[in-house]
Amino acid sequence: MAVSGQRRRPVVALYERIADAVHDGTYPPGSTLPSEPKLAAELGVSRPALREALLLLQEDGVLTVRRGVGRTVNDRPPRRGFEHVQPLEELIGGGAPLRVRALLRSVEEPTDFTTQHLLAPARAELRFWESVLTGEGAAAALSHEWAAPDALLDRVHPEFARALREAEADSGGAVSMLAVLVAASRETALNAHSGITATLLGRRRGEQLGRPADTPAVLVTQVVRVGETPVLAAKHMLPTGTPALPVLQSH
Repeated sequence: MAVSGQRRRPVVALYERIADAVHDGTYPPGSTLPSEPKLAAELGVSRPALREALLLLQEDGVLTVRRGVGRTVNDRPPRRGFEHVQPLEELIGGGAPLRVRALLRSVEEPTDFTTQHLLAPARAELRFWESVLTGEGAAAALSHEWAAPDALLDRVHPEFARALREAEADSGGAVSMLAVLVAASRETALNAHSGITATLLGRRRGEQLGRPADTPAVLVTQVVRVGETPVLAAKHMLPTGTPALPVLQSH
């Protein structure tokens, strides 16, 4: 979905509302959307904004226009975000996965981010991994990853808990936390949600990635769950020049 600029943010929000309604079954696959005037009234938006959002949904394969019928939801609309849980170093590395270089492997108390996304209690101990992903000799991304408290992991995903401890015992550190989780989940179903924000690297991240502080970047936040329980939360910083990140995948 190629939408940019302050002026078009309401269209993005409207796109998300309709896409969410498709994915939660309000408008199931094969159904026909209400007419533009009716849908605009239901959503409380202007028809020009609605029309632009609907066009974007058509471009992204969520909707199809059928002559004499109207806009219908595709039988298999693409799922958004990292629906197929895959380590970032493989996702953006394509045929040649990026290399993972460990910067820090530690235990820390919850931050605002991990309290929100991992539902971690105050003074819990969370495993924290900081890594740089490199390809062709250049840094491509900076990853911060946190695992849920050991006691929770031992209960909901003991294989991941065990694999994390084994990975930390390996002094090489050439693996991401998400890669450990995926490898340990052959018998465990995972689901994930991600968000994408445009930002600047800033001084510290710029130094870690060998870029100026004012380098434009994409910040990807990701939460991976087993059922309804979050087991991993991450922030990935991708500066300008990083290989393309696919965020729209069919299932």
